[in-house]
Amino acid sequence: MAESPADPAPSADGGQEFVPATPELLYERRGPVALLTFNRPAARNAMTWAMYEGLHAACAHVDADARVRVLLLRGAGDRAFVAGTDIGQFQAFTTAADALGYEERISRYVGRLEAVQKPTIALIHGYCVGGGAVLALACDLRLASPDAQFGVPIARTLGNTLSVENVARLLALLGDARTKELLFTGRLVAADEARAVGVYNEVVPAERLEARGRELAEQIAANAPLTLRSIKESVRRVRAHGRLERADDLLLMCYLSADFQEGVRAFLAKRPPRWEGR
Repeated sequence: MAESPADPAPSADGGQEFVPATPELLYERRGPVALLTFNRPAARNAMTWAMYEGLHAACAHVDADARVRVLLLRGAGDRAFVAGTDIGQFQAFTTAADALGYEERISRYVGRLEAVQKPTIALIHGYCVGGGAVLALACDLRLASPDAQFGVPIARTLGNTLSVENVARLLALLGDARTKELLFTGRLVAADEARAVGVYNEVVPAERLEARGRELAEQIAANAPLTLRSIKESVRRVRAHGRLERADDLLLMCYLSADFQEGVRAFLAKRPPRWEGR
């Protein structure tokens, strides 16, 4: 008898199906395709530390479970894939350790998603911004609905910056000029433009997004697992070869600035920030 997708079943290590430690993440597996949902729709799925930790654990489980061939990621509700990191977590930033520690943690989580040995596909609707855009870039493929908005608007919102690793992820898709234009202006890119410049592999009707994602995942899952793994790792190594490891001076310039503190206060107060360049 075929295994029921809803029934708990032993995983590759003899345990049960993965159960996230936080209700802000949902996980399910149907045959060779796993689906991880960022489940915080009232906050546009903005990431908490518990969600980041759960993402890290889910990636480890997917690597260990031989039944899983492809991982899909999506946001709950109809407003966002992920609208960045929960800004409330920034209010206590005052030291170099705060800034560098934050970026090191984010690098750990995003790097773990990027290093998943199996193909990953982001299903994007609504806002895919800030940390959400970075998570989407760490996936292998991206499908979007027509309402998707992609960008990293930190130059006009918080006044922090991207790590060199995350700038490299943008550069790999957009090239120098488009990456600079996107980050300098802080604008959000509509779905058709993002598809045209290579951010999205496909744009499909919203009501078809998950179905198309599963269809593509099953097509990929039918192929040779070691071939998929080797191609993914080859691409990762080629990209990593030219990526700078650290740029602490740039991180500290932004995270320890008065402008960053102002950006956080303004965001939480829902008012325009007043930049001073210091």
